[in-house]
Amino acid sequence: MSAADIAKAVAGGKMSALAAIEAALARIKQHDTILNSFTDVTAERALAKARAIDADIAAGKEVGPLAGVPFAVKNLFDVAGLPTRAGSKINRDLAPAKRDATLIERLEAAGAVLVGALNMGEYAYDFTGENIHDGPSRNPHDTTRMSGGSSGGSGSAVGGALVPIALGSDTNGSIRVPSSFCGIFGLKPTYGRLSRARSFPFVASFDHLGPFARTVTDLALAYDAMQGPDAGDAACTTRGLEPTVPLLANPVSDLRIAIAGGYFQKNVFPEAVEAVSRVAKALGATQIVEVPEAARARAAAYVISTTEGASLHLDRLRKRPNDFDPAVRDRLIAGAMVPAPLVDRAQKFRRWYRAQFSEIFKSVDVLLAPATPCTAPKLGQVNFNLDGVELPVRANIGIHTQPISFIGLPVVAVPVPLEPLPIGVQIIAAPWREDIALRVAHTLERMGVVAAPAPRGF
Repeated sequence: MSAADIAKAVAGGKMSALAAIEAALARIKQHDTILNSFTDVTAERALAKARAIDADIAAGKEVGPLAGVPFAVKNLFDVAGLPTRAGSKINRDLAPAKRDATLIERLEAAGAVLVGALNMGEYAYDFTGENIHDGPSRNPHDTTRMSGGSSGGSGSAVGGALVPIALGSDTNGSIRVPSSFCGIFGLKPTYGRLSRARSFPFVASFDHLGPFARTVTDLALAYDAMQGPDAGDAACTTRGLEPTVPLLANPVSDLRIAIAGGYFQKNVFPEAVEAVSRVAKALGATQIVEVPEAARARAAAYVISTTEGASLHLDRLRKRPNDFDPAVRDRLIAGAMVPAPLVDRAQKFRRWYRAQFSEIFKSVDVLLAPATPCTAPKLGQVNFNLDGVELPVRANIGIHTQPISFIGLPVVAVPVPLEPLPIGVQIIAAPWREDIALRVAHTLERMGVVAAPAPRGF
């Protein structure tokens, strides 16, 4: 059942919240030994919350729009009573969190029920979903393949229908990549739109938190419930609530939709080309817009990511270097040695690049681009061939996502159900126009062009 269907059934007395949560816990118990998406299951907490919702309904009290809906979060979110491991070995020594992250509190205020914390790439520095401490989260359509990262457990849990909603983070593509590989919808909101309070950071100037779901309506329901200012996150907007659910069914015929050209049409496998083509054809999009210097934007994003990440982890690198994933450790050490003038140039270029997109969005409302260059690679795969060049998989999965998160644009990743594996397309909108990206995604879903396929790998 979708989150919307569960909430409607619970609020209408056709299903108890307890039954919904027991069913989710049973699915997790049955299938997560294969998917490895969860690192913690908060069963007692979830059952107690479900009973409280049922008691409120019995007493005639109002319940929220997500009443009884099970959800889970990437384990870099603070969950009261659990150490916030952020995919690492080192963080397991932290004291348990005393309070939930803001976004967990807001979802539970809307009636949703947290059922656990999810596997992820160490310290969110990953595109594969492979974790050396907890093992890889697996693709629900072929368990020999990657779930994508760094929010791999989130993608695996939703793609595997263990929960209808999950939360993840996206610094350079970590919501959009698992959405693409696992065949689900994901929303990276505008930078600063959703609070990051009480979550473990990676790159403060790029970090976004956002939802995954199997339908656009569920994605919008979760997003709307989490909106709002929060003094706990200095980057969080002071804009008021801007609900998107009431706008989903609005037509998109008035929107100016274009295809991102140049850089975004290179370094792609045939399946990525086909996915963008299907989406563009369905929307009647024929205009191609050149995005200037996107390759340089990706390079600048790397510079800022690795240096900010290194600064964050410098003390841990000095004290416990052997407790890191070696691949993560080595990239962080390299980041610590990047000359300051390069970082300064990257930041100046970032301002210029943002201005270029401001010009683009004067004549275009939506840009279409691949979410990943290919469908999910095999677990452990080291290299792939992009445009005739052998390149490392781990570093290049986010080749089309990094230039977008670099300037904090809102994106909905939509799954195109190709055979044998799904792949995602980015629906990119101007800052603060999540409503437009969600409308386009909803239209494509109603047309049957995009959909979250049923898991078939286990």
